[in-house]
Amino acid sequence: MKFGVIQFLGSNCDADCLHVVRNVLKQDALSLWHENPDLKGVDCVILPGGFSYGDYLRTGAMAARSPIMKSVAAFADRGGLVLGICNGFQILCEAGLLPGVLVRNKSLQFICEDCDLIVERNDTRFTSLYKKGEKVRMPIAHMEGHYYIDEAGLKHLESNRQVVLRYANNPNGSVGNIAGVINEKGNVFGLMPHPERVCEKLLGGEEGAKLFKCLL
Repeated sequence: MKFGVIQFLGSNCDADCLHVVRNVLKQDALSLWHENPDLKGVDCVILPGGFSYGDYLRTGAMAARSPIMKSVAAFADRGGLVLGICNGFQILCEAGLLPGVLVRNKSLQFICEDCDLIVERNDTRFTSLYKKGEKVRMPIAHMEGHYYIDEAGLKHLESNRQVVLRYANNPNGSVGNIAGVINEKGNVFGLMPHPERVCEKLLGGEEGAKLFKCLL
């Protein structure tokens, strides 16, 4: 399987994702520059964490308008797998590939800590190796991780079962304790926690590796 990890100006977790795909999953992976719309025949696109364009305007808003994002939208429309982590999740929301938006944490403080997550769904391409209701621990590191969607949107999201991960202790004030959502077709997934940071025992855990292995 061939993965592509997009590098935007300000991405800082792209090397981590490439490491996981190449050295933990033992799969092909290449870096995709945001100004080049060619996805180079990859089977899965990863939008990594970071601070694209310095988080100016709104987080992810400028990156969502990069030339490569039109290709990502077309790829997703054809059923291609797209995973957005932290800033990648913010970009997917700003690009309209996922519902909702990420705003400043309720505390207005940057949060960097491990947190417990509840697996709401394990019948997706991204979570099939977890158990439904399983509690997993992954780190978060963000200033704008408060997931927001209006009441009607939340009702639609819940009725469509698009909430995949919830926080056990909601560190950022997200609506519905939401930590990760999927699109209606089930091929685009975004989450604020960082699974790539818990893929090896050396890093303190392997729970994040299961999320990547689900894609194979």
